Amino acid sequence: MKRAYHLLMHGCGVASALVIGVVALLVTCDVVARNIGLGSFPWVLEVSEYSLPLATFLAAPWLLYKNEHVRIDMLLTALPGTAARRIDLAADVIGLAVCVVFVFYGIKVIGDSMQLGSMIIKTLVLPEWWTFVPFPVCFTLVGIEFVRRMLTGSGIVSRQIGSE
Repeated sequence: MKRAYHLLMHGCGVASALVIGVVALLVTCDVVARNIGLGSFPWVLEVSEYSLPLATFLAAPWLLYKNEHVRIDMLLTALPGTAARRIDLAADVIGLAVCVVFVFYGIKVIGDSMQLGSMIIKTLVLPEWWTFVPFPVCFTLVGIEFVRRMLTGSGIVSRQIGSE
């Protein structure tokens, strides 16, 4: 189970990197095609618009898993170990609560969009709800990671401070 979870988190990071790489490649091809007179690929802009939030959402659970997410540890490292761990735990609880809210409303938005049959009509035409699916999926993974951190004490503070 631990190995499967590690692979899932690693897969999120790899998928995020691949999305960014594909977008960079597509934009480069579009620029080169325009500059040598082959015209442009108008759908590349839309693909990049949808891909950048996707890459961000995919990277979030992986970054939290690796303790490479954005956080300010000055206060936590200045406090005694027990107090710092309590604040770290409180941050994980708050993070989980935020994830639960985002997942709930993300699923609601997807359901509403599906029920209305909303479509995005630009160069590409696609059901609107497709663009919302990564939101609750990735926040579910972030929430699971917050739970894992709470159960294992694997937050960055516990690693820095050790046991006191």
